[in-house]
Amino acid sequence: MGTFVSAFTVLCGARTDLPDRHVCCVFWLNIAAALIQVLTAIVMVGWIMSIFWGMDMVILARYKDQGIPQQL
Repeated sequence: MGTFVSAFTVLCGARTDLPDRHVCCVFWLNIAAALIQVLTAIVMVGWIMSIFWGMDMVILARYKDQGIPQQL
């Protein structure tokens, strides 16, 4: 959301690190970056969840091998 907000602040006159670019170009660059961030956030959440689920499976398998009662 912050990148979307920064895109609109450029249209309102905020300074940018790209002084040689036109305001509309900087606006669309920020919109594109925000969309890429939103799309990859879904992938990263799933990837991170799969890592934690794999760690849980290894931990549960170790408990079963050691004969320790499991709680889910």
